[in-house]
Amino acid sequence: MLEMDVIGAQVLHPDGLKAELLSLADGYIVDAPSGRAVDLSGFIVLPGLIDLHGDGFERHVAPRRGAMSEMDEGLIATEAELAANGITTAYLAQFWSWEGGLRGPDFASKVMASLARVRDQVPTDLHAQMRFEIHLLEDCARLPQMLSDWGVDYVVFNDHLPHDRLAEGRKPPRLTGQALKAGRNPEAHFEFLLNLHSRRGEVPAAMDAMTADLAARGIRLGSHDDADPATRTIWRKRGARVSEFPETLDAAQAARDAGDHVVMGAPNLVRGGSHKGNVSALEVVRAGLCDALASDYHYPSPRRAALGLIRDHGLGWDEGWGLVSSGPARVMGMQDRGTLAPGMRADMVILDATTLRVAATLSGGRASFMSGDVAARLLAA
Repeated sequence: MLEMDVIGAQVLHPDGLKAELLSLADGYIVDAPSGRAVDLSGFIVLPGLIDLHGDGFERHVAPRRGAMSEMDEGLIATEAELAANGITTAYLAQFWSWEGGLRGPDFASKVMASLARVRDQVPTDLHAQMRFEIHLLEDCARLPQMLSDWGVDYVVFNDHLPHDRLAEGRKPPRLTGQALKAGRNPEAHFEFLLNLHSRRGEVPAAMDAMTADLAARGIRLGSHDDADPATRTIWRKRGARVSEFPETLDAAQAARDAGDHVVMGAPNLVRGGSHKGNVSALEVVRAGLCDALASDYHYPSPRRAALGLIRDHGLGWDEGWGLVSSGPARVMGMQDRGTLAPGMRADMVILDATTLRVAATLSGGRASFMSGDVAARLLAA
């Protein structure tokens, strides 16, 4: 762990950036100098990013169909990418879905086993978010114990079945590709989807029981793609107090009115809108309804989104950067991170003040990424 007194840098405080001393010792921010001064003039020191939903790891653990044998190495490569983007706490969003392949139960089990082996070998604090497809009724009873055994502390519920087409008996788009990923004959896959759709009347009771079981185990719950206030109300009653990527402003407003948390995708904000035509993340932020921005599928986006809000939309550093640090910490009930206050974990990202690119990342006081001049300064005797 690095023990040092950072001097010369602009450090983020609740009231903005200030050139004040920042001391680290034993993996925490401390209120007394540690004795080793490091001049970081020309750099900005910010709380490390906390990413609550990211599936960018898929490209590392399964770069091609069938190339899935080195999962541990893939997660280690993922951690390096996270660190290079200033992320110090990351939730890897893994599906448990009828879609199969990268999103199937068998693959999810391998990811969880690999994560258990790797997480203590890397500085970045790695967690799992399990995304459960609600029509997999046969798994509702067995999965909660499996999640507990794996140490999963966050479950989000999805429904990606193409119900409209299935109700008409029509094959959904991309059926053949999905079937190949799931290892099924296309006709067998279509019949499988039709069967899942036909049992939709059993889903509410199954979700009531499953969410109660998960909540009793202390697992945080959320729902994905809430389409309207009524959907948000249903999930809130089940204990899902996080609305992840709500599709409409009304759904986000309903979440906020009830005291629930709203998480939006950072790529949506960077791109300027939803690729599916849903409410834009910027609109949700402007309405004061967003608690956190997540990487979704692109790890550089949270930093870019926060900086864009500060540069182009009038948010202060505390408010804009808070959407990727203190805000996500509050969503997950993490009281030991998200700000650079004494007693907090020494999770921080150091940006070049000119380019605003990541120069170094520290997680729990351990260097997870360093580059260029800042590395020479941090490592100097």
